[in-house]
Amino acid sequence: MLGSLLLAGSRSPLARRAVSGLPLTRKVVDRFVAGESTADAVAAARRLTGSGLSVTIDHLGEEVRDPGTAVAAAKAYVSLLEELRPLGLGDRAEVSVKLSAVGQALDPGMALENARQICAAARECGSTVTLDMEDHTTVDATLGVLRALREDFPETGVAIQAYLFRSEADCRDLAGSRVRLVKGAYAEPASVAWQSKAEVDRAYVRCLRALMPGTGYPMVATHDDRLIAIAESLAVSAGRGPDDYEFQMLYGIRADRQAALAAAGSRVRVYVPYGDDWYGYFMRRLAERPANVAFFLRALRGK
Repeated sequence: MLGSLLLAGSRSPLARRAVSGLPLTRKVVDRFVAGESTADAVAAARRLTGSGLSVTIDHLGEEVRDPGTAVAAAKAYVSLLEELRPLGLGDRAEVSVKLSAVGQALDPGMALENARQICAAARECGSTVTLDMEDHTTVDATLGVLRALREDFPETGVAIQAYLFRSEADCRDLAGSRVRLVKGAYAEPASVAWQSKAEVDRAYVRCLRALMPGTGYPMVATHDDRLIAIAESLAVSAGRGPDDYEFQMLYGIRADRQAALAAAGSRVRVYVPYGDDWYGYFMRRLAERPANVAFFLRALRGK
């Protein structure tokens, strides 16, 4: 129930105004979002890569309904990649793109062209792009853009949400691609998605079993120690070494675990959001697992 309320709030203008105005919220956001500017994102990337981690950077924004805003989002990514290029980080600093931020709801052709520009800028600095996945109504359109992008940019990756019934089959189809496997963070109906934590966890493992034997590059996005251990075991069984897959975790969450995995020889990438349109991201992180509400409050107290 709490998760459903938080997700409903993520799309409510009234809730946005109320939550955004709370000093407590701003303090939490400052800890879990890298900042609002390109300089903030670059600084976070330099700090994290300097400590042995990799990053994927998300310019916050989604569900854009204005062509100018979509073009501005694409330009923000290109500018970010231009700032990263002199650092020579290569694929240790990639970007994550929500197609709804670059015009998907307005015109699929616009979203493809904007994404293509971002992919070209990423290639120039030796990096790449991962397409974030949004709610279930956009999956086919997102995979269509992925196929089009991969004609010229085969290194382009995509996120797959394990809680959707279709995702195991999608993982099999994408087993030769870069795939970020996440549990899922949108309010999806029982007609298309698993609802309980146990069901979602089992679906996540089934998706891992589809990805690990493939020729692609699995990106295991979870903070769950049990799923991390299962992923490691499946990777060994599939003959994958530590450079043949990676773990991904969110900026500001379990930094100690990120460091420990990296110190043990695993590749670890941190999902780094930045920008002033942080509200939807923030609310989904709370709703993704309602226990995160307590986690964020504990984090504020430094525990």
